[in-house]
Amino acid sequence: MPNAASTGHAPVSRWKLFSFAIPAVPISAMGLPLVVHLPPFYAGTFGIGLTTVGAIFMLARFWDVFTDPVLGILSDKFETRWGRRRHWIVLSVPIMMVSVVMIFMPAGGVTPNYLIFWLFVLYAGWTLLTISHMSWGAELTPDYNERSRVQGAREVALILGMVFVLTLPVLIEQTNPENVAAARVASMGWFVLILLPITVGLAVWQVGERPTPTPVHVPFGQAVVALVQSRPLQIVLAADLIGGVSGGLVASMFIFLADDALKLGQYSSMMLLGYFLSGVCFIPPMLWISRKIGKHRAAAYSALFNAVTIPLILFVPQGEPAIALGVWVLLGVNMAAGPFLFRSIMADVADHDTVITGQHRTGLFYSMLTSTSKFGAAIAIFLAYALLDRIGFQAGGENTADVLDSLRAVYVWPATVISAAVFGILWFFPIDQAAQQANRAILEARGLEAAAAAIATRTGAPSDAQSSGVAAD
Repeated sequence: MPNAASTGHAPVSRWKLFSFAIPAVPISAMGLPLVVHLPPFYAGTFGIGLTTVGAIFMLARFWDVFTDPVLGILSDKFETRWGRRRHWIVLSVPIMMVSVVMIFMPAGGVTPNYLIFWLFVLYAGWTLLTISHMSWGAELTPDYNERSRVQGAREVALILGMVFVLTLPVLIEQTNPENVAAARVASMGWFVLILLPITVGLAVWQVGERPTPTPVHVPFGQAVVALVQSRPLQIVLAADLIGGVSGGLVASMFIFLADDALKLGQYSSMMLLGYFLSGVCFIPPMLWISRKIGKHRAAAYSALFNAVTIPLILFVPQGEPAIALGVWVLLGVNMAAGPFLFRSIMADVADHDTVITGQHRTGLFYSMLTSTSKFGAAIAIFLAYALLDRIGFQAGGENTADVLDSLRAVYVWPATVISAAVFGILWFFPIDQAAQQANRAILEARGLEAAAAAIATRTGAPSDAQSSGVAAD
């Protein structure tokens, strides 16, 4: 397999790779609190109704879905002497820092209007930062394998950021602060406030940008046509959408489950830490399984594993942190399998689409995949908090044993049923390894002729076919 050097492109140095990837640490540190800690914090500490908080966070995620393409287009179109990405990254930093202070460290009373305004500002800055950073990474090198190395380094930084931000509340909880929820959230906010300007400054100072052509905008109509006509695409998006609902449900209710139903509030961050570390450790075995049985079958069995293991939560006794930690470590075994395999499968879907239509729409398909996960998470937060309101759960208040049993049921059974549905959907995915190899053979045969035509178009020289025609004349 050729490396960057052998294909004529110098590999990205380790220092440059580190400098580029390190902003992903505070980027990922924003994601977990927004789903796990902030909704129950505002519902409990500030007494905003559960349904209201769920609706606000759902609207904020919908806002994120709409701002993604808009900010992506802005990032593509406006170029400065810094390039096309770095000035947007720098601009996002003050927006995020101000909104982090207002959201993670609110002073005085908080109203629903206050929360929804600052969440919208926070999501706008976060989206601008993440889209520009991912696009920058894609453009650092034209080499196929070197791009994987760049994105791999960013993924490592994302995981480390999540682990660090989970470790902070564990330390905070051991000090027994007067308001544990407020102390947990504030510690995460300070983590982002300190690291964000430092890491972004290092990245934009040490890492340059390569000149790249302006990408062709894909009209919205093409997205609709692609969705309607591609059965493999429909299967992946459907599985990702309802899988996102399942993941969002359990994430948004986790603090309530740990604090109220399991009486393990001081161990909640430790449970999450065990969950994510388990997921990281089991990525290599999941890769091995996917190579043995195929990606879509591995993803299907991963969903089935979730459906079988999630009900174990019903048997965790109150006040038993060791048992709870063991269950969450087990649940985390395939935590990363679904997201990784879905994104890998989507590359096969894009190849299949190119064979059928002759169009190269990989970016369009991946933008759809990003949108479905966000849409699913937005639905989940609203649905979870509406269900909690329905069963009479009181955030931060006194709840009867029946209400706490209902909380466990609401946490477990929707996610279990959805996971079983994902298994059924993915099982009938039509592109296996043999089909993918056949698609690649077709595309590689086409690529030989297309490459010659593209070179001829750029240089003004006749292609082989044109040359043959001239000679015949």
